[in-house]
This record gives sequence, structure tokens and C-alpha cells, in this order.
Amino acid sequence: PGKKVLIVYAHQEPKSFNGSLLKIAVEELTKQGCSVTVSDLYAMHFEPRATRNDIVGHLHNSEEFNYGVETWEAYKRGGLSTDILAEQKKVQEADLLIFQFPLYWFNMPAILKGWMDRVLVQGFAYDLSKAYDGGLLQNKLSLFSFTTGGSKEKYGFRGDIRYLLWPMQHGIMHFCGAKVLEPHICYAPEHVSEEERKEMLTAWSQRLKTLWKEEPIDCSPEWYFK
Repeated sequence: PGKKVLIVYAHQEPKSFNGSLLKIAVEELTKQGCSVTVSDLYAMHFEPRATRNDIVGHLHNSEEFNYGVETWEAYKRGGLSTDILAEQKKVQEADLLIFQFPLYWFNMPAILKGWMDRVLVQGFAYDLSKAYDGGLLQNKLSLFSFTTGGSKEKYGFRGDIRYLLWPMQHGIMHFCGAKVLEPHICYAPEHVSEEERKEMLTAWSQRLKTLWKEEPIDCSPEWYFK
């Protein structure tokens, strides 16, 4: 109880299966006494592009624009754009970050990737001497919950789905120090029966009931590539 959760949600349609997963998470976690914040990226018209507009005021080097350097310098002086600052505040306050999205081309949708690119800047989420277990978000838990177009068998046949999780879970969240919970994957909800869809939603609801007791995964290459 009293835990804070940020759900970063990337789907265009509230009536979608992802929308149902979001609704269940908000209801279940709220019921547990957690305070839940949702960043509904499409509804917010969140800007996914990393541009000069992300820096307010003067540039560190106006001759040659380097996004990484400029956002790091801007972060240090409080000169990032208001939409980035708002998201960083939500991240800072959260004990748990849940990312809810449909898998696009073996990856997260562009709008969510843009959130990662713009919000998790150097100085805020990591520093070059402070990454992985020493990352700046090390007191946080993270969980990727997503739907796929293909069945579990198809992913098994074409290579383990865990390979796809390496850049997301390891390359972003673990790099920033966050502990990573087992991903929650709903395979091909569009291609299963209504009954099976209900079972998937129930399974998510059940998992959320004991989420805080879960141990994070072992963030090693073995987990992904064994």
C-alpha cells in the first residue's frame, strides 16, 4: 500500500485489448492502495521526435547540435521542455513503471520509443559512470506488458521472444538501473476466442494481486540468450 505506479500506455484505441489491460492494471493497483498515474501517449499527442525544441533557452554548442550533450546540459540547468520535465517527475515519483503496448515490428511503437529517447536523458536516468546496477533509477521496478500479432508457437519457431526483450529490458531499463520484472506477454489476442481473451485478462488481474512479492529477473545475457 502507498506505492506509486506510472503506466506509460501506447495504444490509439481505449476499447482495444491493450486498453482493457490498462484498465485492469489501474483498477487492481488502485484497489491495493497504490496511487496510479497513466501517461496515455496518443491521447497526450506526445511528441516522439528528439529535436532542438526539447531545450529551452541557450544551446551549449550552437555551432553543432548534439542531442545527447544538449539534453544533458539542459537537464543540469533545468532547461528541458515542460513535457519532458512532467514525465521525468512522474518517473521520479514512481516505485514501479509499467509499459503497456502492442508489439510493432519486434519492438515498441515509435511513440513509446520516443518517450524513452526524450525522457530518459543523461543526468536524469543514467550517467556514464552510473549505469546498469549503478544506474540512477535503481530504486525502481519496471515491467513490460505487451500484446503480439503472432502466436506463441510462431515466436518459438522463429527464435525466442526473449531476444526482442534484450534492447528494451536490458538496453533501456536495466541500463538505467531499474530492476526488471518478468514481462507480461499476451500472444495474438486478435486471433483467439473470446473465452481465451477473458482468460488472458484474468491472468493479468491475478498477477497484479501479488506483483509486489515478485523477484526481479536475473538481468544477465543468459536470461535472454540461453
